[in-house]
Amino acid sequence: MNMRVYAIAALCTIAGATAAMAQKSSHVAALEPYTAPSNQAAAPETYSYLPDGTALRLSPDGRSIVKHDIRTGKDGDMLLDLGHTRETTIADMDGYTISPNGEQILLWRESRPIYRRSFEARYYVYEVRSRLLRPLSAEHAFVQSPVFSPDSRAVAFVADNNIYIKKLDYNTEVAVTTDGVRNKVINGVPDWTYEEEFTTTCSMAWAPDALTLSYLRYDEGDVPLYNFPLYEGTCDARTQYALYPGTYSYKYPVAGAVNSRVSLHSYDVETLKIKDIAIKAPDIEYIPRIGYGDTPERLVVATLNRDQNRLEIFAVNPKSTVAKSIYVEESKAWIMPETYEQLHLGPKSMVVMSSASGFSQLYEYSYTGSRMRELTSGNADVTAYYGADAKGTHYYQVAAPSPLDRTVCAVDVKGKVQTLSPSAGTSSAQFTPAMDMAVLSHSTVSCPPVYTLMSAAGKTLRTIEDNAAYAAAHASAPVKEFFQMTSDGHTLNGYVIKPARMQQGKKYPVIMSQYSGPGSQSVLNRWTYDWEQYYATQGYVVVCVDGRGTGGRGREFSDVVYKRLGHYETIDQIAAARYAASLPYADASRIGIYGWSYGGYEALMCASADGAPYAAAVAVAPVTDWRYYDTVYAERYMLTPKQNAEGYRASAPLSRASRLNCPLLMMSGTADDNVHLFNTMQYVSALQSHGILCDMFLFPNMNHSINGCNARAVVYAKMLEFFNAKLK
Repeated sequence: MNMRVYAIAALCTIAGATAAMAQKSSHVAALEPYTAPSNQAAAPETYSYLPDGTALRLSPDGRSIVKHDIRTGKDGDMLLDLGHTRETTIADMDGYTISPNGEQILLWRESRPIYRRSFEARYYVYEVRSRLLRPLSAEHAFVQSPVFSPDSRAVAFVADNNIYIKKLDYNTEVAVTTDGVRNKVINGVPDWTYEEEFTTTCSMAWAPDALTLSYLRYDEGDVPLYNFPLYEGTCDARTQYALYPGTYSYKYPVAGAVNSRVSLHSYDVETLKIKDIAIKAPDIEYIPRIGYGDTPERLVVATLNRDQNRLEIFAVNPKSTVAKSIYVEESKAWIMPETYEQLHLGPKSMVVMSSASGFSQLYEYSYTGSRMRELTSGNADVTAYYGADAKGTHYYQVAAPSPLDRTVCAVDVKGKVQTLSPSAGTSSAQFTPAMDMAVLSHSTVSCPPVYTLMSAAGKTLRTIEDNAAYAAAHASAPVKEFFQMTSDGHTLNGYVIKPARMQQGKKYPVIMSQYSGPGSQSVLNRWTYDWEQYYATQGYVVVCVDGRGTGGRGREFSDVVYKRLGHYETIDQIAAARYAASLPYADASRIGIYGWSYGGYEALMCASADGAPYAAAVAVAPVTDWRYYDTVYAERYMLTPKQNAEGYRASAPLSRASRLNCPLLMMSGTADDNVHLFNTMQYVSALQSHGILCDMFLFPNMNHSINGCNARAVVYAKMLEFFNAKLK
């Protein structure tokens, strides 16, 4: 299961070209400072820690791991120097993981991406005392998702869809499973759908005593196979496809199709025996999370039904295979993914983030299933959980004082809440393992991120990175201005970026920027510097509004889109466009709309809505029919096509292609494993059947992100030139 999608950009315009001959865009180079990650604000590295709390960081050249005093910001001794290793020599490393006892380091290099989050790499084990460096596996050059055992004496990893355990004391390797076969059976790591929609890359969990390894097995034999072509290209060229294209094949279940059959198993390290664990409960379709609780006899297993409106968590004894239900949550719409994604298994209890009250809040439960504490409450969504210290104080992030903000807070054992970060803007925290300090990030729309070291009480200990030079260099950058408007009786949040050097009385073209997907937020009080600011320098008004269905405002605001995606979002985006048209400096006859992924989908929905005020639309990597998208995401909000046939029809841009009422540019990567090019091709075919032209721009071998080889700048340069042709 290895898809290596490299960034290869090619420029081509199909159907309805706006120029008579090919020409090099003058905007590509100009957009690079706005789109290249290297030109964004500086951020400190994410530290690793030794068991004694000593922070570690990777040197910029990737050749050493250095002890770092986070209180002073000064480096100390080297923990690892690749110039002084024994037995094996390597040039550098991409990353590393410290063993629980701090005596071994697992490091990797030559990382090769698989899907959005997963990768395989060459892994090595370094013994700190002896300086001995050895490959993790003698049999497999590239492996996935290695995990140290709690006693640091073994590493479980996946290679070729099978699980192996490397016993470090003896330098031996044992195969846990042998039935892994590409596109048929996967052990220990998730299939594509689980990785993408359940945000996980590892499906293994060690027991606290290191004597049992529990894991998930995915039987994807009956899942339909999806294929797309691979080309030679010119950047990171694939010479094997110089004369004929290749093909990448993987299992991808579209809405209503058969999913992988997921099963739970445990492996006894001493007896080398595998036990199959069958949880006797109805309607279990997915197992998005497994992990051990307080004892080796308590494996915590989170399960979902296919409709994803019922979450049940079980405590399973891997030895006896007995399962006990300890938590159940049901919803009239869908279970928020944060409920299982942010499930925290502590040494004595677990913390659940639930939106059952109408807003996402934190609750502490015992491993027997009794609720111990309601940690948070109120009408603001908790958006992240960081953990708890030894005194029982819990740390989290909340969408307060307004949905536009993110604030870091603490709640103690008596229920007293303390705000640890500035109340306005976006703050997040990276806590130390002891939860006694944290690296705090804070930014606003007008201030780039400032990183400080703070105590658990919220006291600033030192400034790590203030981005002062970056802020000075961008002091004249156009700034977002927030506003509120109403749509269909609902108050919506938005921002506007005005053109640089505005002239009194002049009317400017408008670009509506949006994503609009369920639970997302684009309108936030945080620093961004990207194509929107560049477009403002080119004489555009940029407006963004978060419509109904988006996040940070509770379940009532989000759940309205259930079973009818695109309906209320389109009403709200059209209302937002009409609001923009009312601005004294906006030209109501020159309004364009843009979106990527779900935003591309919504751009198509808006561009084919009756009476929509758009003069042009751009859709990048759009879904054009939810029947083409994966089971987990599509069915979470729409149920299956069989259950909700009319909802799927009404929510499909494809079904309303004949109503496209403005010029359209579509852009996609040909190797998009997420939103397949198939979506764009089907839509263009539908337009063709109705005699409607559009512009189409493809990026060979590019995935959903369309990134690398300057491709991101090309996306926005092409979009700008399209809008210039249609709106100016």
